[in-house]
Amino acid sequence: MPVPVPAGVQVSIEGTRVTVKGPKGQLTFDHHPDMTVAMRDGAIVVTRPTDEKRHRALHGLTRALLANMVQGVANGFSKELVIEGVGYRADMQDKNLVLTVGYSHPVVITPPPGITFEVAKGNRNIMVQGIDKQAVGEICAKIRSVRPPEPYKGKGIAYAGEQIRRKAGKAGKAGAK
Repeated sequence: MPVPVPAGVQVSIEGTRVTVKGPKGQLTFDHHPDMTVAMRDGAIVVTRPTDEKRHRALHGLTRALLANMVQGVANGFSKELVIEGVGYRADMQDKNLVLTVGYSHPVVITPPPGITFEVAKGNRNIMVQGIDKQAVGEICAKIRSVRPPEPYKGKGIAYAGEQIRRKAGKAGKAGAK
């Protein structure tokens, strides 16, 4: 399936290196030498040499990564994290994200190049934005790992819309003195 290239996005292919430039930035990718990447009729077309399982897997991977690059430089990616818990909050300090999530010290997270943080809605929602889908997902996982949601009260940092499995907790001892 070809990857359509929207207006305002330029794709250059030199050997195994593909460079995609758009209004949001530029990304480069070195694909596997077995795959053939070409531009045809305003779309990126990936072809494989054989129908071996390995080549089919590489074909799908290469096509998905190129599609994510095109979407990233055209529109960008964003993920939202939600903080639950009494006294838990997030703040911005210059470009750094400062999390106050029940530790004796605030946790400072510095954004990697190309990633921006936004804190909104009463310091409980964190928006992570960038053009590289992998980098956005990776930094979100790092933020979530600071205080993952716990199953009894649901306190912690979770993805927006994430279902947290809740446990009943202890019911108390019957007849204890």
